[in-house]
Amino acid sequence: MIDALVKALRQFSDPRLRGVVWLGIGAAALVFALLFWGIGWLLSGVSLTDLGLSPETASPFEYPFRLLVDVLGGLAVLGLTWLLFPVVATAVTGIFLERVAVAVEGRHYPGLPAAREQGIGEAVGMAARFLALSLLLNLLALPVYLLFPAVNFLLFYLLNGYLIGREYFEMAALRRLDPAEAAALRKRYGGRIVTFGALFAFLMTIPLVNLAAPVFATAAMIHLFEGLRRQANPA
Repeated sequence: MIDALVKALRQFSDPRLRGVVWLGIGAAALVFALLFWGIGWLLSGVSLTDLGLSPETASPFEYPFRLLVDVLGGLAVLGLTWLLFPVVATAVTGIFLERVAVAVEGRHYPGLPAAREQGIGEAVGMAARFLALSLLLNLLALPVYLLFPAVNFLLFYLLNGYLIGREYFEMAALRRLDPAEAAALRKRYGGRIVTFGALFAFLMTIPLVNLAAPVFATAAMIHLFEGLRRQANPA
């Protein structure tokens, strides 16, 4: 896995990949901004009136509490955006997969035959299923995230490591294998794939680094997949 990460990082200077990197950074920034706005809009439904504080009737002594509510609300929006960004960014990564894969394979695996063509319906369906499952599981885990320090970080990275590792692996594997073969290879090397996913779940929670992480993860997974495929079939 280390070799896959190093090769992916070194290729960031490749002119064939540079444009995709900047496109990926822009898309990730847009995803973060839309998430922040969307979550803020949803939480804005919880008004001061709902908390028993009306601007018309509030006494001067209530203003510090209202300010605290506003600050906590802003932190809640930022926290939920940070929490959901890895899975949402991963769901939209599929639009860059082919360009990243072509650049990586052209440099490191020039002898490979043409990749299996995936229809737009298949790609969109995979992304939608992944996003729905990821949001559901993370929302179900939200009470643990909020109430159990230390355990929350472990659960977050394990859960999203599984989800992100599986999604990136399937995006890479289904270019070369049919679904049954891809699933068999994923199950055989599940530990490495989850470790890979947990690493990138972590990188996607680091400000600024998270903007380039989806493209980095895509390139690294191409290397990891090719390594696992050849390990499973050495002949």
